[in-house]
Amino acid sequence: MDFLNINFNMAELLIRVPVLLFAFSVHELFHGLAAYMLGDSTAKRDGRLSLNPLRHIDPLGFLCVIFLRFGWAKPVMVDTNNLKNPKWDFAVISVAGPLSNLMMAFIGVMLLIPLLNFGYLSHEGYAIRVFYEFIWLNIVLAVFNMLPIPPLDGSKFFTVWLPDRLYYAFQNIFSRLGFFVLILMMWLGITANIIVPVIGAIFGGMVDMANGIYGVILN
Repeated sequence: MDFLNINFNMAELLIRVPVLLFAFSVHELFHGLAAYMLGDSTAKRDGRLSLNPLRHIDPLGFLCVIFLRFGWAKPVMVDTNNLKNPKWDFAVISVAGPLSNLMMAFIGVMLLIPLLNFGYLSHEGYAIRVFYEFIWLNIVLAVFNMLPIPPLDGSKFFTVWLPDRLYYAFQNIFSRLGFFVLILMMWLGITANIIVPVIGAIFGGMVDMANGIYGVILN
């Protein structure tokens, strides 16, 4: 994930590690909450309806994010037998994680703007870097996970429109190949070329939306 722009120095790690722990935890929690609301209590039984990062972090996957710029959390287990409409419900469960990260990013933008405008934060320094890292990494996680490549969340959402036969064939075939396809795309720079413009557009859109909301409130 070159677009994460990780620098190996203590100052960056002191910001990035807690932000990633929180972002991963929110992401997985919302997967579990969505599954629970749709009738599957597996995540609750497994203790995944929690913001405790120890419930969600895969140690190897997290170290890979820090040092290799690509990693993963422990997936939330879902028993599709408990879902009324497994294919469509699983799409909702899958998209809940990325949506939670977008929600966190927007909350960060909504807090950042007045803090800057009223002088509570300077445009330089540690605090502003924490805010930007929080916003940026949450958007990165959301956009990256919505790529339509198994095992990423987008593979369940964007393929749900396919006929059942094609849907399950796609999931079965690419569940074995998707990881290698993803690594190849990242190595070739294809992933960054796709998602970096999207990340920038989402960030700009959030800033515009937040400014619009504050404009209405203050006028």
